[in-house]
Amino acid sequence: MAGLEEFVPGSIWISNYPVRFSSMDLSARMSVIRLADGRLILHSPGPIDARLRDDILSLGRPAYIVAPGSYHHLHVAAAQETFPDCVTLICPGIEIKRPEIRFDGFLSDTAPADWNGEIELCLIRGNRLMWEVAFFHGPSRTLLLVDLIENIGDATPDTDWKLKFFWKIVFRMWNRARPAPEYQMGWKDKRAARASLLRILDWDFDRIVLSHGENIETNAKPMAREA
Repeated sequence: MAGLEEFVPGSIWISNYPVRFSSMDLSARMSVIRLADGRLILHSPGPIDARLRDDILSLGRPAYIVAPGSYHHLHVAAAQETFPDCVTLICPGIEIKRPEIRFDGFLSDTAPADWNGEIELCLIRGNRLMWEVAFFHGPSRTLLLVDLIENIGDATPDTDWKLKFFWKIVFRMWNRARPAPEYQMGWKDKRAARASLLRILDWDFDRIVLSHGENIETNAKPMAREA
């Protein structure tokens, strides 16, 4: 496991880790958001070894574990074991997919009051295959997504030939920021989807942390709109 890398000075840190999905190798990304009072939100946690645990503890007090998407729950239980005092919030649907996971509440369109207005949320509706809750950290103007946009291509490490084949030949999203294939195949209520996406695009972000592929650090709003 890699340690934490500072993405937004004093506010957001990231850690990458390998995953295997449908026999394909790729990487995923955990984010750590520090609230103004020093408490930490572990966003889409990955494996946490002793080094990463110490890195996290050096930043502040872990207070929340969040599973923000249908496919971002694999390491929640391990994170709970490492930080047992955290409140766990999950994206709707995970309680059906993983009924054994203990959680304290659901993520929704409204952020917890004790996040002090620093985080805004949007539950992305209208898809039959995926649910996700987008996060917007207002103080740093950072959007955090897990599958709504993936940005995988030549510059992305830890990918294999099968992923490249499907992303390049089948889905035509190699070197092109696009929603995950499940999103592309699963839209069913386009009116609800449009309302969710327009709400996200209304946020004043200028960078995006993605779970898969290269983060978008410049020109983020136009790239998000195109994706």
